[in-house]
Amino acid sequence: VRLAAVDSRVLALAAQVTESREQDIPLLLLKLKGILNSASLGCEESKKIKQDIYDYDLTQYCMLVLRQDHSRLRGGWATAAQLAEILSHCCVGLEVKEDPEEFYKKFLPSAVDNLLVLGRRLQARFIRAIKDEEKQEFLHWFQTVTDAICWLFGGHIQLGACVLQNDHFLQLLITDDVETAVIMMSVLHSILRVNSSVLLQVDEETLYSVLDELVYKLSSTTNPVIGNAATKLLLLVAKFCKQLVKVLTARYKGLKGLLSKQWTGKGFDRDLSQLLDLLYLEQSNGKGEMQRQHQAACIIQATWRGFQTRKRLKKLPQAVTTLQRSFRAKREQELQHLKKQKEDEALKLQMQLQRQRAMRLFHERQLALLEIIHASQVNKYMEEMEGKSALTIQRFWRGYRARRNFHQQRQSLKEYKAAVIIQRAACKFLEKRRRRRPLSPWKDPKGLTDEQRLALQQKVDDYIKLHPASQMSEEMSKELHMQAQEKLAQFLLRSRLDQRAAQRRETLLAQVNTDVELLMNAPALAETTEKDLNVFMSRSVPVATKARQSHNTMLKYSRWPWWKKLGDEFEEDDVIPDDALSAELGTLFIGGRK
Repeated sequence: VRLAAVDSRVLALAAQVTESREQDIPLLLLKLKGILNSASLGCEESKKIKQDIYDYDLTQYCMLVLRQDHSRLRGGWATAAQLAEILSHCCVGLEVKEDPEEFYKKFLPSAVDNLLVLGRRLQARFIRAIKDEEKQEFLHWFQTVTDAICWLFGGHIQLGACVLQNDHFLQLLITDDVETAVIMMSVLHSILRVNSSVLLQVDEETLYSVLDELVYKLSSTTNPVIGNAATKLLLLVAKFCKQLVKVLTARYKGLKGLLSKQWTGKGFDRDLSQLLDLLYLEQSNGKGEMQRQHQAACIIQATWRGFQTRKRLKKLPQAVTTLQRSFRAKREQELQHLKKQKEDEALKLQMQLQRQRAMRLFHERQLALLEIIHASQVNKYMEEMEGKSALTIQRFWRGYRARRNFHQQRQSLKEYKAAVIIQRAACKFLEKRRRRRPLSPWKDPKGLTDEQRLALQQKVDDYIKLHPASQMSEEMSKELHMQAQEKLAQFLLRSRLDQRAAQRRETLLAQVNTDVELLMNAPALAETTEKDLNVFMSRSVPVATKARQSHNTMLKYSRWPWWKKLGDEFEEDDVIPDDALSAELGTLFIGGRK
């Protein structure tokens, strides 16, 4: 009989929702709006339709769908806002007779929580939206969801405390966005209108959080819309809850000054004056205590200011001395900078004059030589001068490049030497620790049993049978012995030669290291003295003579005519024939040590 009384549209929709896929359910649930609008609000038919919708769990479907991320579902956030409106209309006017405790204690608080979660998502997307069209759409959907919440707790008054104590409501209220903040304060205004004593029913933490946010909005913004909404809310709180006026005057000391200075003349002076009258009326009761506290504060401030003034006066001579010292230092630094700049300009001018004088003398000398030298020898003389100039330029450039490369490699050489020293110390430490380590006592090997010995002997016999030894004659043995003796003699001879070559390499490496150390420790060319030059000169007269002769030979070879170098086309420019040198390069050394 009960099934016959069920609305056929609700029954058909429930069947479709049960058989449909999950992503199609939100669009199917939108048909509930047409079913609800078909009956007039408050009549028996409307109550019967809402009861059928609840009995067939369609309201539970609507509540669960609100938790989903509608950016990935069909219909988007517009569908979610419509479902929120449908859910609130289904719950208001519904009288559940079977298990009402589950409806009032579990279902309605869950519905409020899901609506607030949907509101937070829409608020976040409204704040992140860039285009004006998207912002208007998200704001419209957010307004629809908040209207659904207001409609829900308007039909069920006990939900006002549930909304205030919900963490999502406080998060929605704590926002810097003007549009959504005004909407949430209107929701709070509706809650206080429906249930004026709701703030006394919640815990102190929730009450103080709401009041703190309202006062913060008054102190942190100059927008008259926010100020008007927050002032009306505080006035409503002060009118309906007389106990909270004491809380406002005691907890927020500067609220009256803030309201009178910052919000006077902003278009809502009537509400503002009423709120100030209530606050001043409460303050007049404890005026004597406030005066005593004010006098105490004035005494403390006067004492502190006197102490600070005396402290500043004591430090004044030291501050003046420090200021004078810093001023003199800065002036001295500027004078030094000007002096250095003048010296640099004078040096630059002097170098320019010397360069001009040298060029003039050079041209005069060239003209004098051209007058003396025969016309047929001028080309030869000019070629010699060009060669000498090229050699000078090359010498300076090679010296500069060698010094630059040496300075670049100095740090790597230092790091290499440091690494060698560290490795040597680590090896010595490991060797000492290895020597100090006590030797483990010798343990005799375990003897073989008779069975193991017989098995091992059997394996040896089998291997000998499978791999018999080859027979060798006495002549072959002698020949093999002679070959081994010859190879051993060759190895010993080669090892002796390798040892000599290694000794020679070590000697050359020590000489190179000595030269590198001398070059690294050598001063710059501008700081070189005659004593430093003697370090790089040989103390042996024959060796120095040989070096000088070799150098002169190299210079003569570089000045030879082209027809003397016809056999050297395929040699490098820096290679000089051995027969042209009278000294061997191995006899040259640095620092007077061979």
